Amino acid sequence: MTSILIKHGWLVTMDAADSLVRGDLLIENDRIASIGSSGQAADFVIDATDCVVIPGFVQTHIHLCQTLFRGSADDLALIDWLAKRVWPMEASHSPQSVAASARLGIAELIKGGTTCALTMETVNHTREVFKVVADSGFRATVGKCMMDKGREVPAELLEKTDDSIEQSIALLDEWHGKENGRIRYCFAPRFAVSCTRELLERVGRLALERGVMIHTHASENRTECQIVESETGLRNVAYLNEVGVTGRHVALAHCVHLSDDEITILKETGTNVVHCPSSNLKLGSGVAPITRLLSEGISVSLGADGAACNNRLDMFTEMRTAALLQKALHGPEVLASKRALRMATIDGAKALGLQTEIGSLEAGKKADAAIIRLNSLHTSPKPLDVVSSIVYAAEASDVQTVIVDGRVLMDQRKLITLKEEQVIAQANAESEKLFARAGLQ
Repeated sequence: MTSILIKHGWLVTMDAADSLVRGDLLIENDRIASIGSSGQAADFVIDATDCVVIPGFVQTHIHLCQTLFRGSADDLALIDWLAKRVWPMEASHSPQSVAASARLGIAELIKGGTTCALTMETVNHTREVFKVVADSGFRATVGKCMMDKGREVPAELLEKTDDSIEQSIALLDEWHGKENGRIRYCFAPRFAVSCTRELLERVGRLALERGVMIHTHASENRTECQIVESETGLRNVAYLNEVGVTGRHVALAHCVHLSDDEITILKETGTNVVHCPSSNLKLGSGVAPITRLLSEGISVSLGADGAACNNRLDMFTEMRTAALLQKALHGPEVLASKRALRMATIDGAKALGLQTEIGSLEAGKKADAAIIRLNSLHTSPKPLDVVSSIVYAAEASDVQTVIVDGRVLMDQRKLITLKEEQVIAQANAESEKLFARAGLQ
């Protein structure tokens, strides 16, 4: 048995009572053994003086395959962004560049306190992402992007329906539940514009049969919504509901442009909404009606999206931006810091169906945690409200230590399972070759 004792920290538990505990956190193997008790011994001791300990952030919309595209697809609206930059670059990926992109993304996520992500990769080479997740110790639910229709889609990304399904099932069989349950599979049809009705209906049935999630985009951009309605006669969420792509096991990224009827569908089906505020602002997509969705009891969690449209994979940025946007629209009292932090932790875990395993610091749960130092210039003086300081003042660089499944992945800002200088060098080398293949130099 391996044990870790985190001493002298403020434990921001995110449990049902939002308990804030001054004391120690004991980890035994991959589980939290106790909260708040003192005087215990362990194989390894971490001093958390002047720090808060939180459950690791859970990001519910990430594209690891796009991390190499950072700074290469800026200042474009969604459809042009896809057709002119992202699809050509995704089509030019090699196994090596996908692996380098995933390593870069996961390294950034870990250094910012994210311990779990729901990701959508590209059409090809998704096995390389799973390998990187396995080797890095990160927790992820990963899906191969599915695309069997669309205009201006490169040939390398345009699949036959049967092939898309067959390849997805093969990855599910190979990876779902691996690494002590740390790795899971999800079906990831890109969005209604890129998928035939047959593909979406088959995915809807297969996800229920196999007990896995569906992760897709919906109602991000007005042009996208117009395309879906012109092709199907239905608004986006209504169409997804008709083809079986709604429900407690479904995560819809963005949901910026929703009708009242669509909000009712989301509520009645228990479908999860993933809010990506920075991405929505940068692509000019709009501001999702988060205050309304929360008031209706709809599940809302947070994601940075991809480095091609954010350009950070930083949950501190997303929490702060999400809260400030809703305050600007609806007043300073809405989306308080505590709710923003819950969206970034336990609400993300609930969206993944993992709320009994991760998302809060409670005895018996998986040992996924981040230690954040709060004695820097920008987080001083000592706050009356540590949650407020985490959401409004802290930055990714304040994260000191990250633990996933009881294993330390970063210690005092030093990555353990990934070599940071090597990750950056490989990313630079592979991105240069990828841009050349895509003709974008």
